[in-house]
Amino acid sequence: LPKVLINNEYYNEVLSTATQKKDKEYLNNKMSSANWLVRSLDQRAQTILKVASEIIEQQDAFFNYGIEFLKPLTLKDIAEEIDMHESTVSRVTNNKYIGTPRGIFELKYFFSTALVSEDGVSHSAESIRVRIQTLIDEEDAKAVLSDDKIVEILKSEGIDIARRTVAKYREGLHIPSSVQRRRQKKN
Repeated sequence: LPKVLINNEYYNEVLSTATQKKDKEYLNNKMSSANWLVRSLDQRAQTILKVASEIIEQQDAFFNYGIEFLKPLTLKDIAEEIDMHESTVSRVTNNKYIGTPRGIFELKYFFSTALVSEDGVSHSAESIRVRIQTLIDEEDAKAVLSDDKIVEILKSEGIDIARRTVAKYREGLHIPSSVQRRRQKKN
């Protein structure tokens, strides 16, 4: 991030020309405000860096292997790790982006709810969405996958998910139903 600095030479030059006490008080007041702003900006930058570093550490598998390895993560998880309040982490991640070898992502992207399978393994909702998208992208035009079939496939992969959740994720991805996809593929 760019550094914000105060020009002390200019301040001293202006201060030396001030003759009245009220002018000197005014200049000192403005210098205090400027110092406060510089410290606040530096603290904010450090907080953003701390939060982003912890997200990267927590989502290491995503960066190394891809979106299917995105782990469930909450604001609270990061807040506890870096010893900050959850609301601070929320504010810091709002409208902030990070450039990675996998692309540019909003910091909020890395927070995903957990879906826990029968064997106790947690999967992030985002990684399941991507898996559903992949299954549909790879489906054969002659064997279009129904939501129930997607549930079966995911179950065989250790992801226990309800059919209505598959439908909700599919709709969220703007993917038509199996009936609509079958019609599209016939044309």
